Amino acid sequence: MAMENESSVTEFILVGFTDQSQLQLPLFFLFLLNHVVTVVGNLSFINLICLNSHLHTPMYFFTFNLSFIDLCQSLVITPKMLMNFVSERNIISFTECMTQLIFFCFFAHSECYVLTAMAYDRYVAICQPLVHTVTMSPQVCSLLMFGSYVMGFAGAMVHTGDMVRLSFCDSNIINHYMCDIFPLYQLSCSSTYASELVDSIIVITVVIISSSIIFISYVLILSSVLHISSALGWSKTFSTWGSHIVTVDVFYGSGLFTHLKTSPSGSMGQGKFFSVFYTNIVPMLNPFIYSLRNKDVKCALKKTLKRIAN
Repeated sequence: MAMENESSVTEFILVGFTDQSQLQLPLFFLFLLNHVVTVVGNLSFINLICLNSHLHTPMYFFTFNLSFIDLCQSLVITPKMLMNFVSERNIISFTECMTQLIFFCFFAHSECYVLTAMAYDRYVAICQPLVHTVTMSPQVCSLLMFGSYVMGFAGAMVHTGDMVRLSFCDSNIINHYMCDIFPLYQLSCSSTYASELVDSIIVITVVIISSSIIFISYVLILSSVLHISSALGWSKTFSTWGSHIVTVDVFYGSGLFTHLKTSPSGSMGQGKFFSVFYTNIVPMLNPFIYSLRNKDVKCALKKTLKRIAN
């Protein structure tokens, strides 16, 4: 797909997070710390899963891919954001903007599908433990991940394809810290109705399908958990299922509030604030969510540290 259209705009200016100069440096160091923790945390979690054979299970296979997506998402968004805090003119070329958009959409869509696959895996593991190994075989897990990436790529191509067909011939100031769909639509001097309709249908379809599968899985899991009499069984179940609940709530919750328009003047500022959660906070938190209360991960971490020390 050619990253160009008939527009006269060849570059955009990103407004960033704030126009108050006194906040630029503190925010730079805050997001720099966030980025370092995100990269180190996800890379460590990925290496931990690779180096410990007892973590080579369906749950950690999906968690591995979730960390990979979060790491890539952070690398796509945060470096440019950090540069904008210390640059006089926050310029991004049209091609760079479309490239950032397609990768952002790809990883965001893929994360939705991965979280859905993880919910299904937790349902099988908790409700049908005797057939979990057979049902979630390596072939099935690989197929689910392949499908997640293919569907994510297809969605990203449609979003970006709709965008490059538009014309940008007047304002080039994006009221955001990244190239997102709705801020770009506001700049177009051509009709965006068809593109917005297609994008809305895709997003709504993805959210409805994934959230429905996750919700049904949760209902079935909760029904099964209520029949567990032992405290140990409850603890073991919620140690793995609870982590997924937290991740889903933060990811979908922040995404919902990002695109919930309350008023024309406040919606964009609100969108920027909540988008930080799924572009910066969620990728940073996920490695900790899946490790702090997980005995398998703690055990793997201790073994790895001992090997390094020796």
